[in-house]
Amino acid sequence: MQVYVNNAATSWPKAPQVGEIVASYVSGVPYHAGRSGFSGPDIAGECRKLLADLLQVKDATRIVLGSNATYALNIALHGIHWQPGAAVITTAAEHNSVLRPLHYLSKTKGVAVHILPVDKLGRVDPEEWETALAKYKPQVAVFTHASNVTGAVNDAALLGRLAKQAGAVTLLDASQSLGIVPVLPEVWGIDLVAFTGHKYLLGPSGTGGLYIAPEVDLEPVWVGGTGVQSDLDEMPVTMPIRFEAGTANDPAIAGLSTALKWSAGHVLNVSALQSKTERLATGLVAAGANVIHVEPPRTPVISFTLKDWTVEDAGEVLQKSFEIVCRTGLHCAPLIHTYLGTAPAGTIRLSLSRFTTDEDIDYCLKAINALTHETV
Repeated sequence: MQVYVNNAATSWPKAPQVGEIVASYVSGVPYHAGRSGFSGPDIAGECRKLLADLLQVKDATRIVLGSNATYALNIALHGIHWQPGAAVITTAAEHNSVLRPLHYLSKTKGVAVHILPVDKLGRVDPEEWETALAKYKPQVAVFTHASNVTGAVNDAALLGRLAKQAGAVTLLDASQSLGIVPVLPEVWGIDLVAFTGHKYLLGPSGTGGLYIAPEVDLEPVWVGGTGVQSDLDEMPVTMPIRFEAGTANDPAIAGLSTALKWSAGHVLNVSALQSKTERLATGLVAAGANVIHVEPPRTPVISFTLKDWTVEDAGEVLQKSFEIVCRTGLHCAPLIHTYLGTAPAGTIRLSLSRFTTDEDIDYCLKAINALTHETV
């Protein structure tokens, strides 16, 4: 039996028909709306509209499509018109897709980066957030919506509102939340939202994007051909092509549209998924695992360690002996582990999806019991 519980890395299986649609666009006659010599469906426009519906965004052209959330975060952070002596606040729960661009900006532009601590579950304290806003007066406040290590969900509406009241541009990393937790930038007043398409949106790899609020002025950092307004020396100001230079990944975008349409017609049973996540967490505790137990709101991500096992060895046995696909280590979020007590090795992470079955959970618990009772 093979069990896939690595959905926080990338989802599997994808939504029905995603693979077939991607293949059809790869094998079919290529074209791109607005650039080709003959007309065809506006693949990117359809995807943008579906994303706008999901985000409850009024103007779909404010959604820039790209290759992944890392790309989107870089477009946002490097596109900011940084002021002399500027500061940014963020949290210890962030992924390296946030931490490394901020480190780069600190080195190259002198941006002061202030990293706030998180609690033992990976959440930021709103009071500490508000205190940091008053103390550092940041130009930008960037934070993750949901931890990719623990599954803990931050109160994005509250953190965003506090940051806006302090005059900061807000950037939300929704890589781990969009598709499984509501993300409502215009309702919450969030300026920028970076997201990926290959996790809980159930789309193919190589998809993602950035929502840019109308009042936010970003400079394009990825420049080149757009297929329109080619007489201009600089990038057009028209959205979204201002931030979409180069040939788009139409097959993957078509796949993401397919996934979004399927998900819109098959509403996620959040309660059922929460119940499965809780059952797995409870079973892991009963098996002797040291579980970082997160109460809702949360995503279906569980991190734990096992006594007498390194996380690397445990992960290798789970994969080779039990055919369980999971993730071990720091999960590209190195700072959070200091607060979880799991530094420097990290954790074993199991992450579910809407397709995870009760049989999958039972099998995972059987495998963990075998490890903790040394019957492997």
